[in-house]
Amino acid sequence: MDLKTLIRDVPDFPKPGILFKDITPLLRDGAALRECVRQLGERLKGKPVDAVAGIESRGFLFAATLAAQLGVGLIPLRKPNKLPYRRLRESYALEYGSDSLEMHEDAVAKGERIALVDDLLATGGTMSAARRLIERAGGTVGACLFVIELGFLEGRAKLAGVPVEALLRY
Repeated sequence: MDLKTLIRDVPDFPKPGILFKDITPLLRDGAALRECVRQLGERLKGKPVDAVAGIESRGFLFAATLAAQLGVGLIPLRKPNKLPYRRLRESYALEYGSDSLEMHEDAVAKGERIALVDDLLATGGTMSAARRLIERAGGTVGACLFVIELGFLEGRAKLAGVPVEALLRY
């Protein structure tokens, strides 16, 4: 199955000059969604994983399904002030400002091996912040998984030292 045929290009979204890669057609196709998660799971073969962490919001869709497939827990990495318990926060730079990710301070036990999942790798800032959160809590990031990578933005370079896997590359 060619997953790339289910990625829709939306010009000038969210601002002029951006060509947005829309995953909603892939999400709507049950067989394609199943195949996408299967392929993400294949990238983890031979890598021990204690939990899967997903980045808000589209990363949740793939991370939760992958965690269920692997029979491990899910760690939600959220935008600020959305989690109810004590939190760790990691900020990161964006081309137009900054943002932060949070997780519960007890989400990762010391030494746990975590697979990080998001829908898209662009500049790598968000995933780098996610990695720092996991490591601050005492975990180890065993892999960073993406459905799509925008290779021309070179985000992979910010994730040096961790295996990075993307199903589709533009």
